Amino acid sequence: MKKKIIWKTIVTASAAITLMGTAPTVLNQIQAAQTEQTDSNTNTNSQSNNDKTLSSAYVVYGAGTSSEVRSQLNKIFGVDSSFKELTATAADYNKYIANGTSDTTNAAMISSVAIAPSDPGSGVKVNIKDYQGDNNITEVTAQQYAMVAQMAGVTDVTIVVTANRPVSGESALTGVYEALAANGIQLNTQNTASANQMLNATQSAIDANKNNTKYPGQLMAAVGEVSKQISQQKQQNNGQDLATKQDIQAMLNKALAEHGIANETTNNQKDQITNALINFQNSPISADKSYTKNVDNTIQNVKNSTGNLMNKAKNWMNSKQGQAAAQEAKNWFERFIDWIKSLFGWN
Repeated sequence: MKKKIIWKTIVTASAAITLMGTAPTVLNQIQAAQTEQTDSNTNTNSQSNNDKTLSSAYVVYGAGTSSEVRSQLNKIFGVDSSFKELTATAADYNKYIANGTSDTTNAAMISSVAIAPSDPGSGVKVNIKDYQGDNNITEVTAQQYAMVAQMAGVTDVTIVVTANRPVSGESALTGVYEALAANGIQLNTQNTASANQMLNATQSAIDANKNNTKYPGQLMAAVGEVSKQISQQKQQNNGQDLATKQDIQAMLNKALAEHGIANETTNNQKDQITNALINFQNSPISADKSYTKNVDNTIQNVKNSTGNLMNKAKNWMNSKQGQAAAQEAKNWFERFIDWIKSLFGWN
């Protein structure tokens, strides 16, 4: 009975971390609890990178940012001394995003991220923050970031993105992958490059539907659902009977129709997404059982979300879950109030 109470307390406290940052003592508890759970489930795919989550929080600056800008980024992200600092370079971008084909320079690395571990089963949530009143991530949406990160092998994290001048936002995920690497979680670069292809493949459709705030979430949920189907089929047949392009097109058309956006997505846009899904099928992550398990969580996150903030702090704080977490964690809860206010604009 005592063990159950301790576990309940840890899980409840970790739920608060999703929105409020990280306290080192609580992070240690979560890491220990996850280790215990992994050791007890010997029949699961526990060696997979997709079953691992961060044990620390990080802030990763684009290499093209100055020290003055980084100081301002710290204020926007609301990071404290528990966040470890890293820099995302052009070499990192070439490794994780461009698959060795980019001539990007460090000066072009502008997007910066803060990333913190959240409770097991929470999937990926992303928030895009303004920089001094301006949304400088001009193309990529929070919903794209979330699903693409999941397709690269990231899970159970909250990511915050911003930039000090207008950029498309494509390079921001470099910082996420760099943080995981620093935490001992090496993502397969074929997976990250494939995920970035999906980022590019969905951009045209999202740009064409800017007036529909629900479209990004519905599109990325559809993509996630098809990726799960592809992954399940590959695993059931041990990689011997892969889905054809026609199969994937049919899956995508059905998913788009179920989400009510089939008519808002052109055939050319569907073809780009289909080709990205074929590349996903050919990547190692599609054979990983933990992907099919974890992707559902992120599908739920993106499906009904709109705008730049996938975490709604005020609504969460008023929920039974938020109130329970506050009660369980009252000895350290207050230190994160300012973080919530600055991050989500809750005054």
